[in-house]
Amino acid sequence: MASSDYCVLCGGDGAWAFEPLARDLAAALWVEVSPEPRRLNYLLFTDAVPLPKGCESFVPLDAIGLAADKRRLAHVFTRARVPIPETRLFDLWDEVQQFRETRAETEWCLKFPTASGASGHRMLTEAAPPKWWPVPFVVQEFVRLERPEVYRIYAAGGTTFGWMARRYPTDASTSPWVAHARGARYERGGEAPEAATAVARAALNATGLLGSFGCVDLLQRPTGEWVALEVGTDGLVNHVDRALGDADMENEIQRRIAAAFWHWVGVAPPWGTSWRRRELVG
Repeated sequence: MASSDYCVLCGGDGAWAFEPLARDLAAALWVEVSPEPRRLNYLLFTDAVPLPKGCESFVPLDAIGLAADKRRLAHVFTRARVPIPETRLFDLWDEVQQFRETRAETEWCLKFPTASGASGHRMLTEAAPPKWWPVPFVVQEFVRLERPEVYRIYAAGGTTFGWMARRYPTDASTSPWVAHARGARYERGGEAPEAATAVARAALNATGLLGSFGCVDLLQRPTGEWVALEVGTDGLVNHVDRALGDADMENEIQRRIAAAFWHWVGVAPPWGTSWRRRELVG
C-alpha cells in the first residue's frame, strides 16, 4: 500500500482550527497531512463531506456527528439503554417550563446542544434562552456533588484505557460545569472502576466510537451509580482535549491512536517494533 493512500485529512475553510493537532497526529501516525481526501483518512476537517466515493474515515462520520450533537446523542443513549442522567428533549419552551414545574424536586440544566467545554450550558429556570437557541431543547438532570468532578475514559481500536479525573483546584472558584475551559484541571484517577468502564464501553459502542477513537465523560451519583454525560472524538467541529498536564498520558493517547489506525489500515506500522513520534527518529 502506497503512502499516498492515507493521511491526516485537514483542509478547507475551517482547517486552521485543527492545524496544530494535524501536525501532532501526523508525527504520531507517521503519515502526511493532506488538504484533500485520500483513500484512508484520519479526518480532522474537510469541506468534502460526505467523503468522495472510495474514501474512508478512521473515525466513522456518523460517530463524529453524534459526538457533536447532544440531541442526537440523547436518542442514541436512550435507545441503547446507556446509563445517563435523566434527559428530555422538548420542541417548545412552554413544554420545558411545564416539565420543570411538575418535576420541581429535581435540579435541571439546559444544555447547548452543540457545545464544547460546556459553553452555553445553564441551570434551568423560568428565564427563556435566546430566540436563536437550537431546538429541540436538551433538558438534563443536574447531579449535584459535594466536590464537582468528572471522570474520563478513552478508547482506541476497541480497547479502553486511562482514567482521568477533572476537578477544580481546592483554592480556585468553581462552576457547576467541570470543564477544562472553565479552569478545571486533569489528574490521574488510578484504576477505573469496573462499573464505570462498563458504562463507558456501552456509550462508545452505542455511538460507533469503540473501534476507532473516542472518550467518555462520566460522573458518579451520590448513590454510587456511574452515568455517562457525553462522548468525544476528533473531527469537523471538535477534538479530544490533549492538554492534560501529563506528558505520559498525552503520549499514551497518541500511541494508542497510531496503533489502532494502522490496524485499521491493515498493514504493519511504519515505526517498527517500538512506537515513537516520527520527528524523534535519528
